[in-house]
Amino acid sequence: MARIFDIIEYVDEGRNEIVHRIPERGSGDFRLGSQLIVREGQAAVFFRDGKALDTFGPGRHTISTANVPLLTELLGKAFSGRTPFKAEVYFVTTRELTDMKWGTPQPIPLTDPILGMARVTAYGQYAIQVMDPHLFVAKMVGTQGLYSTRDIESFFRSVIINKLMDLIGEMNQSVLKLPALSEEIAMGVRAKANEEFESRGVSLTAFLIASLTPTEETAKAIDARGAMGAIGDMNAYMQYQAAQAMRDAAQNPSGGASTGVGLGAGIGMGATMAQMLGQSMQQQPQQAAQQPASGGGGGVPANPSTPEEIQAFLDNLDARLVSGEISEKIYERLYNKWEKRLNELKK
Repeated sequence: MARIFDIIEYVDEGRNEIVHRIPERGSGDFRLGSQLIVREGQAAVFFRDGKALDTFGPGRHTISTANVPLLTELLGKAFSGRTPFKAEVYFVTTRELTDMKWGTPQPIPLTDPILGMARVTAYGQYAIQVMDPHLFVAKMVGTQGLYSTRDIESFFRSVIINKLMDLIGEMNQSVLKLPALSEEIAMGVRAKANEEFESRGVSLTAFLIASLTPTEETAKAIDARGAMGAIGDMNAYMQYQAAQAMRDAAQNPSGGASTGVGLGAGIGMGATMAQMLGQSMQQQPQQAAQQPASGGGGGVPANPSTPEEIQAFLDNLDARLVSGEISEKIYERLYNKWEKRLNELKK
């Protein structure tokens, strides 16, 4: 036996529902003379065959052919007596709904002008208010097939995140600068998304970004970038990285693939050290050969001219040989040269 609704009402007991359907499943049986009670902050919309029909504001209404003209027209006949008719009633909350949550289910990828590629996560709050209940039911229920609060909130979140992704992409800003632009981004997202909301009879009254941060992987890339900027010398940075790899390999006793990585790092570091050592050894003879010509130290002139100066130069060569400052080969060459010169001056 069909259930006939003589009193149609919905008491929102703090469940914060955007829309509530009566009956919850299937179509209800209503009749002329039934009482429709709509409370403050609500609107009631009759719905049948995929269409939003007559809408009622706050107050007590007696259902008659006069106040359900669209429904009567759709049924194709006037009701006589208490003949029931099938329909659904959606109670829509018209008060502002605050503290609604949004967040990125997955990190947002973006092209970063500094890092190349980066990913960010974001979350926050937003507030909405249904301004046109008839349009809201027509679009959300009739077109989208959504009427549960959970499904409607999910739809709104998808709109917000889509607009957020579009805006961040258009800004072409580095992820390093995005947190400082949170307020501007929030204003831009609200402006972009509000058109989508209004087309469904809803106003996006507030939109806030509580967090806009890079993912852990992107944060590591930022740290590495900062370290490279602080080091400045890329060769020194590569040598440092190689040394770090050798240390990590030495501390890893597991062997296997990691041993190969450590060995590769060690070979690379060894080659770097060998190159540096070879350059140093090539520079030492050149420096030693130049040092005597540039002066013997201890006040001895670089180019002695008198016998006394030449003798002091030869004495200084002895001291430099003993200290290891010059090699025996260089000592013998310089000593023979200036000893010969000294003998020539004494004749």
